[in-house]
Amino acid sequence: MTDPTLGASLRGAVDLSTLRNRPAPAVTGEEAPSGADVAVPSLVLDVTDETFPQVLELSRTVPIVVDLWAEWCGPCKQLSPILEKVVIELSGRVVLAKVDVDANPQLSQAFRAQSIPMVVALVAGQPVPMFTGAVPEQQVREVFAQLLQLAAQNGVTGSVSVDGEAPEQEAAAEPPLPPLHAEAFEAIENGDYARAIAAYEKALAENPRDADARAGLGQVRLLDRVQGVDLHTARAAAAAAPQDVGAQLTVADLDLAGGHVDDAFRRLLDLFAQLPGDERTPVRERLLELFALVGDADPRVVSARGRLASLLF
Repeated sequence: MTDPTLGASLRGAVDLSTLRNRPAPAVTGEEAPSGADVAVPSLVLDVTDETFPQVLELSRTVPIVVDLWAEWCGPCKQLSPILEKVVIELSGRVVLAKVDVDANPQLSQAFRAQSIPMVVALVAGQPVPMFTGAVPEQQVREVFAQLLQLAAQNGVTGSVSVDGEAPEQEAAAEPPLPPLHAEAFEAIENGDYARAIAAYEKALAENPRDADARAGLGQVRLLDRVQGVDLHTARAAAAAAPQDVGAQLTVADLDLAGGHVDDAFRRLLDLFAQLPGDERTPVRERLLELFALVGDADPRVVSARGRLASLLF
């Protein structure tokens, strides 16, 4: 995870020039000045390769926070609700643009999304790196405060309204979480993954059919395993000991958390094929856990399951 701080000036870390030549933005008022108020459909926008130029233009009025995510990414599902909450609380001073990297390869390539979740800001049409990986809510708030300061220094001080609705109405539409889920979510925001795991395990003990608790438990276990692990050190250890189960499991976790799903599955399946039968169980169990995180319908899971079955039988 990168250090969640912003520089004092705009830093063009990625080239967005190929994404500019698209239709004009669909907002109220054309070429609104930085201090103007414009209307948007929502403070949280789903953005595609085709609609991104509209968001790029909107960043001349209000800072845009770009959340690069994927459906199979557990840490993304932990971070996105925090981003949405903070954006809505800022009442139109910031807009959140959500980009599904699987569905929008051009944007993924433009932002050099090697690992997700990845969060980048747009200010006056220029990209500003924010952070990569799951970040607790307090750190998210701190980075957003720095973003607003940076935007003001560059003359981007406008705001947006939501097509006649108060931003607070969007927040009210969210149903309350069950108590144990709320406890787990609060613990995740505070970086207390052990407490979050305990809350989800208790929820599952009370209701073994609680699919949300099961999914949340898998996601937070992954976060707990990769927290504080240095990628380069882990890769070096795995390269030095190709049949060290612990070392290979760690790198597979890091790969999946970073969005490299095929690499994670391939590493564990290759290891499974090399190990004697009595040492395979931890690898098989970790594969099944990662399959559940990505989703049974995902083609990468289907393919990996097929290879696992062939190795078993």
